[in-house]
Amino acid sequence: MSGPYQIRGSVSLPEAELQWRFSRSSGPGGQHVNTSDSRVELLFDLAATDALPEVWKARALERLASRLVDGVLTVRASEHRSQWRNRETAAVRLAALLAEATAPPPKPRRATKIPRGINERRLREKKQRAETKRGRQGRDWG
Repeated sequence: MSGPYQIRGSVSLPEAELQWRFSRSSGPGGQHVNTSDSRVELLFDLAATDALPEVWKARALERLASRLVDGVLTVRASEHRSQWRNRETAAVRLAALLAEATAPPPKPRRATKIPRGINERRLREKKQRAETKRGRQGRDWG
């Protein structure tokens, strides 16, 4: 999976705006892990990109503020033994992160109006239950 990575709709990340870094990974792989640079870091300069519409960019900058360092978003992957699979994983993760961060805010919830009849029935049943309990206390049944 190389080339432009799809975010949402027709918007995608061009390969030219992605920066890759590789390093030694920990985890499974035995001696292989000690000699290969299979850990992947994918860096994307969110603040300087022209790939996203301005509205999406502002929304993503706000929502991902805690993950950004100087406007750059970093995604790491080291689950797999192969660098190629880790590259794929990191790219998919970045696309998913950006898709979630650029999504429009949810519509505000409209409070439901409880019908008067239902409310009155609930209060009537509550009074009956209280009366039943009141009838059980304070009597000397002896």
